[in-house]
Amino acid sequence: MTGFIEGECRSQATLFPERLDDYIAEESPVRVIDVFVDELDLGSLRFKTVPEDTERPPYHPATLLKIYVYGYLNRIQSGRRLEREAQRNVELMWLTGRLAPDFKTITDFRKNNGKAIQKVCREFVLICRKLELFTDAFVAIDGSKFKAVNNRDRNFTKAKMKRRLQQIDESIARYLSQMASADRQDTEATKQQSERLQDKITRLKEEVKRLKALEKEMLDRPDQQISLTDPDARSMATSGRGTGMVGYNVQTAVDTKHHMIMTHEVTNVGHDRSALNSAAVSAKEVIGTDTLDVVADRGYYSGTEILDCETSQITTYIPRIHTSGSIKKGLFSKRDFKWIAQDNEYACPAGERLIWRFSTEEHGKLVNKYWSSNCLLVR
Repeated sequence: MTGFIEGECRSQATLFPERLDDYIAEESPVRVIDVFVDELDLGSLRFKTVPEDTERPPYHPATLLKIYVYGYLNRIQSGRRLEREAQRNVELMWLTGRLAPDFKTITDFRKNNGKAIQKVCREFVLICRKLELFTDAFVAIDGSKFKAVNNRDRNFTKAKMKRRLQQIDESIARYLSQMASADRQDTEATKQQSERLQDKITRLKEEVKRLKALEKEMLDRPDQQISLTDPDARSMATSGRGTGMVGYNVQTAVDTKHHMIMTHEVTNVGHDRSALNSAAVSAKEVIGTDTLDVVADRGYYSGTEILDCETSQITTYIPRIHTSGSIKKGLFSKRDFKWIAQDNEYACPAGERLIWRFSTEEHGKLVNKYWSSNCLLVR
């Protein structure tokens, strides 16, 4: 292998081993995590800082909090993955002093200290404000869907319930047909088969009773949906065509300059159209500014939400959604027409002018009517 860079022999021992600190760059984010957590008053944040009198001492909450924050910043949510990273990741080894808690310890810490961790996030935001990292007052808002523990089979909507009951009715009809065929043969084997089919039919009828009771409870809910494992989880459509998941929609506001999360909110609404104003107002309160600029994708476009933001002195930058079917029909859409303010007319892509004709009210809104007499569709 001459001519190539060669590595060290794995079995070669060294007299003076390198320090673990030498592997961590001075500007590494893990140093920030270390200083930040060490400066927190964990007792006032409701972390358990006094160990119980047990045979085996527990991990200090600062150590587990550092692991949690590191995983959050590096998009490592799973407790099992954090356990593996603590055993092989040099940054985590440096951060924890070579401690490697098991996944259950990590997940239990996250489960038992949810409110305390929220307070830590609030402290982090306050530090960012003191460092004047949010002076631009410009945030980006987006939603992310997270899968719940609730399985899809334990979530029911009107469509799912109707489909499930229909499947059971079809199964019962099929079993009855098989029983009738077995009765005509009248043998010992067919009698046993009939008994098994009868047991299946009985179980299916009991399932129908259970589903009917769930259906009554489901229809009493405001959104007519019910989840058995996670009651607050909801069925949501995903980016794939015709696919979905049972989970939550997390709305997050991020500073556009430093990419730091200012605020977040967990919702069970499957779309983003009604989340713009609440997320923007929450971010505005966190920054502590009088005005705010917000950018979001077209999924947030809603006239009511944008108006509420304007009332709260929040300027929004959102692409308009296009719901018109004119393009599929071979016609021009609204965005193809240019508004001529001084003439109170529209310029048609075909070179004609659409003149104002009259005003009317539709669904409580004032609508102005424009058209050109040269348009064939008008004639």
